[in-house]
Parts: sequence; C-alpha cells; structure tokens
Amino acid sequence: MITRTSLGRATRKAFVPQCSKRPSDCRTLASAKANSYNYETGEVNGIKYASRDLPGPTTQLAVVARAGTRFQLYPGFAEGLEKFAFKSTTKRSSLRITREAELLGGELFAYHSRENLVLGAKFLREDLPYFTELLGEIISKTKFTRHELHEEVIRVIKLGQKSILGNTSEMCANSAHAVAFHRGLGAPLHPTSSVPITQYLHEQDLANFSRAAYAKPNFAVVANGVSHDDMSKWVGEFFNDSPSAPPKDLPSIQSKPSRYYGGEERIAHDGGNNMILGFPGSGAYTGGHYKPEIAVLSSLLGGQSYIKWSPGFSLLSRATRGQTQAHVSTRNISYSDAGLLTISMAGNARHIREASEAIVEILKAISGGDIAKEDIRKAIANAKFRTLEAGQNVGTGLELTGAGLVQSGKASQLDGIAEAIDGVTEDAVKKAAGSLLEARSLYVDSESLHAQLSTVSQSSDINTLTAFAMSAAWKAAGLTYNRYLAVAARVVRRSLKEQPRLQAERRGEMDLKFAKWTNGKQGEVKSLANANASAMAEGAQEQQQ
Repeated sequence: MITRTSLGRATRKAFVPQCSKRPSDCRTLASAKANSYNYETGEVNGIKYASRDLPGPTTQLAVVARAGTRFQLYPGFAEGLEKFAFKSTTKRSSLRITREAELLGGELFAYHSRENLVLGAKFLREDLPYFTELLGEIISKTKFTRHELHEEVIRVIKLGQKSILGNTSEMCANSAHAVAFHRGLGAPLHPTSSVPITQYLHEQDLANFSRAAYAKPNFAVVANGVSHDDMSKWVGEFFNDSPSAPPKDLPSIQSKPSRYYGGEERIAHDGGNNMILGFPGSGAYTGGHYKPEIAVLSSLLGGQSYIKWSPGFSLLSRATRGQTQAHVSTRNISYSDAGLLTISMAGNARHIREASEAIVEILKAISGGDIAKEDIRKAIANAKFRTLEAGQNVGTGLELTGAGLVQSGKASQLDGIAEAIDGVTEDAVKKAAGSLLEARSLYVDSESLHAQLSTVSQSSDINTLTAFAMSAAWKAAGLTYNRYLAVAARVVRRSLKEQPRLQAERRGEMDLKFAKWTNGKQGEVKSLANANASAMAEGAQEQQQ
C-alpha cells in the first residue's frame, strides 16, 4: 500500500486542513453564484482554461487537445496517444499513478473523438492540486517507452479492431463520415482491421505527435466543480512545461476546412441490417456553422421515443408505427466547421425499406409546409431540452467547451444556445427541410438480407437514396478477386500521365517463366503472365457457360 507520505508535493498539500483558523473560512461546496451553468474562461501563461463552479463535493478536470482522428498524422496516432495516457512518465511509473489515484479515491479516463483527445480525472474537490499536477505531467513528461507500446498499447488497439468487425452500427457510422467528408472528418474513429497498425505506430513518432498536440495553442483545460481562482492558480503552476508553440521541425496538425460531398456505399455483413441516410447538418455553437433550425428539424423528425411504453409522437415515430421491427433515430452530429444530420435505421430489412420511403415523404411534407404548428412548437421545446441536457452533462460539457476554446477561443455557453433555439421560426424549419431535399445526401447500409432492400428505388427528390442487391460487381461479372484487382490496377495506370504511367507499367511487368516436367523431361518454357491471363480467360468463359 502506498502511504500518503510517499505522494507528490501537490498531493500532500491536498491533505492539509483548509480551515485551521476560522470555521467560517472552510469552503466545502460551491458558492451561491455557481447556480449558472455557464463557464468562466481565462488564460494563464498562454494556456486557455474554463471552469464551472457547480455545487457538490466532487470535481471533474480534463485536458481537451486538438488531436482527434481528423488531425492525426498517420492512422492510429490518435488512438495510440489516447492509450498512452497515464503510462510511465519521467517522475512516476504507471503503477504509481494508478495506486495514487486509487488512494485518493479518484477515477482516470481518456478517450478521443474525431476532433478531440480528452484526458481527465474525477475526484474529491480538495484533491484538485494533485490531479492538476498529474494531468500537466502526463501531457509533458510521458516517456513513450517501446515495451509499453508493444506490450500494452498496440495489443489493446488490435483487440479494438476485432471488436469493430462485428459492430455493424459502428461500421455504418464510419462509412457515413467517409462518404460525407472523404478526408479529415471522414477518417475512421478507430483503426479498421485492414490498417497495418504496427507499420505506423512507433514510440518516437508518437512522442513527436504529442509535442505538437500538447503545445499550448492546441489544448485547453476545463473543469466542473472548481472555483475560477483555484483553477487559474493550479493551471498556471502545473502546465508550464508544455511547449509554447508546436515544434517547427514537425508536420503541422492543422486540417483543411471540411467539405461535404455525399454519395452512397453498401457493406455486406451477416451481423444485421443497418441503414444511415445523411445530410449536411449544423456545426458546433462555438464555430461559424451553427444552425439551430437543424437541431429543431432533428427533433421534429425524431423516431426514437422518450416516453416509456409509448412509440413516441415525433413525425417518424408516427409514420413508422407499422414497422415495429425497425428502430429509427435522428441525430445531428456537430463539429467545429461542419455537421452531419443522420437518420439511422436498424432491424428487419423489409421494415427498414418501408421506413426509408416514409422518410422521403415526411421531408417533402415539411418543406411544402404540410406540417402542424403544434408539431414545430413541440420540436423546438424538445430540441432545447436535449441540447441543454447535453451541455449540462458534465462529461459532454467538458469536451464541447474545451474544443470551443481551442478552435475559436469561445466556450460553449448554454444561455446562448437556448436563445438561438428559441429564435427558430416555422419558416426556418421548412427552409432547412427543403435544403436537405436539394443537397446531395449520403446513403450507407450494412445488410444481411440483401433481397429485401433491393427494391428501394431512387427518389427524384433526394439524390442517391438507392439500394440494390448486395452482390459485388466483380462477382456478378464472373471475375475472380485477383483478376478484378488486376483490371482495376490497369485502369488506374492508364489514367496517369505518360511518365508516371510508364513507370507504373514497368512495375507491373513480369519476367517469370515456367516449364512443366513430365517423366523427367522438360516441356515448353512459357511466360507465367501469359499463362495466368489465358487461365483466367478460360475460367471466365466456363462460368458464363
């Protein structure tokens, strides 16, 4: 057992009685002015921070860094940096960090999203000095040792890759982002099984990436349950070792502005039927692409029920009551400079097909004004509640506020969001629905019963809402997979300019020859490439016959 005397200097300070002079000086809970859910922001030594002094005996502290999958230099870097959180530093071993946190009754956590990497801790309010020192140490003094990388980090990442293979909803979400944004936000949230993770992750490369990600302009410190003065004091003391700017000898972790493309993709999978219809959505409140009418439209469409034993009263809930085996939900996923409005469906293939047809009709009805005012009023109230509930949530509020400070220097404030949603008009909602019909949507499905969805036809009002039998094109053409790859490679080579095309064609040349031996005698020497081509042609003819 680690004794309290063995803890760091800041930890021992946390155990010193805070009210040794007068009982009136003892402060156990937040003051009365902490009733506001807005964050107080500030900057000390070039480090942005925000705090919200909520009543209660516990505190949640987090470092929010611009190091999500959108900004990673190579696949797996965001995941690797997350898994290296709370490993050995130059001052503490990973075992010591774990035991000290347990001794203080705290909880450590780390996760990443498409834009942010979040490292944090939950603990008793009086232990703020220790955990502030610990987080400052983690982002500036982690060793990035080789044995921890290969024995712990990569092993856990590979286990995660396997778990994603059976998660059709996760696969569809990744595909939806890839189809919508291609690069940047289109990168998978976690490395897929096809990514050769060991070729990208090296301890020195991760250490260099952390130096850029944890430079002062690229992260913010956010806390709930802390006074603004205490936050300023401890952040200023324990985060000074972070570099003032990203190293110039390293690639920039900036990302190009997001651009929405749209399109479609189909994935054959025996894990169940999932479908996502996507449209351009609303960005985060702290960015310049916030559209409160999209949040109202999302609540108006709905699909999921928030009332027990009731199918719900949103438009999609009413329209899909007959499709009891299809689960429908609408969600706006917001980012700093873009958003993605998704309608997700899972369940029976036939019911999903019928629900998707109902979605088209509902969007047409909304844009045409064929919608009751009472439904819009209910949607505004529901959107306001859902948005404020998410912002009031301690964990969600930490990431939103930290990301806002890093990206635009602006914290996510609940009062401003509520005011924006209250100002949404009926005409704005109708216009937003009309813009979805005009924009190029995205369509992604993962199916185990292909024939049921093959009858969904293309809508003249929504682009690319199509689904066909889930048979790969190369199989339908009677090709082997190797032959399909050869044809695709040849098409790509022929599309290149002359000099690169000649270089690529030389790489594809094959000089191997073979001869068949019979009864100890060598037969005719033939070209292996020509023999392969002839065999493939004969195989294709046999399949067609």
